[in-house]
Amino acid sequence: MQTRARIIINGKVQMVGFRTFIKNSADSLNIKGFAENLPDGTVKIVCEGEKAKITDFISYIKQESPSFAVIDDINVVYGSYKGEFSSFKRQGADVPSEDGAVLSVLKSFDSKAETMVTILGSMDEKLGSIDEKQDETIVILKDVKGDTKYIPGIKDDTSKLLGKQDKSMEILDSVKQDTAEMTNTLTFLKAVYRETLELKEKYEVLSRDVAAIKIKLEAG
Repeated sequence: MQTRARIIINGKVQMVGFRTFIKNSADSLNIKGFAENLPDGTVKIVCEGEKAKITDFISYIKQESPSFAVIDDINVVYGSYKGEFSSFKRQGADVPSEDGAVLSVLKSFDSKAETMVTILGSMDEKLGSIDEKQDETIVILKDVKGDTKYIPGIKDDTSKLLGKQDKSMEILDSVKQDTAEMTNTLTFLKAVYRETLELKEKYEVLSRDVAAIKIKLEAG
């Protein structure tokens, strides 16, 4: 049954790549709608789809949210399906509209976190591809083993086996290439992670500076 849901997520859910995570999760379940940051620090989701999939969607958000995110509470209100959406989107500004150095750092931090989420998703796809190729290689090698068992005088008929061995080598070469790509991705991810930690430290310093300035202004 198609339904509509309005979901409000409370906690540390802004500037941590949370909406990108939500969009990727929604796309995987064919859920349409949008996610946006609200000025009070919450994230609002309005979505439509099969009720069972929306239930799975909410459970996945609770269990698999980005490591930087902290979910305190999720409020869900179901409504009538309207067929309003054709896709799922990240909507609205990244953070509440403000100016200053703190905002600049926070936006950069948000961007880095979302980059990490995207890279991790790409790594999952590559790992899946490698698993498939390894499975195919195992099947071919088992087939080769079967041929060697039943073909009398293997020296007299090696062309079939050599063909399968060549195919195995092609697959293994492809796996090697995927592994090299993953190594490059991991190297980049480490660099992004280091930059993210640096940004977090800068944010903490700026937060302390802002707090000190506020105290001075109030005292003055």
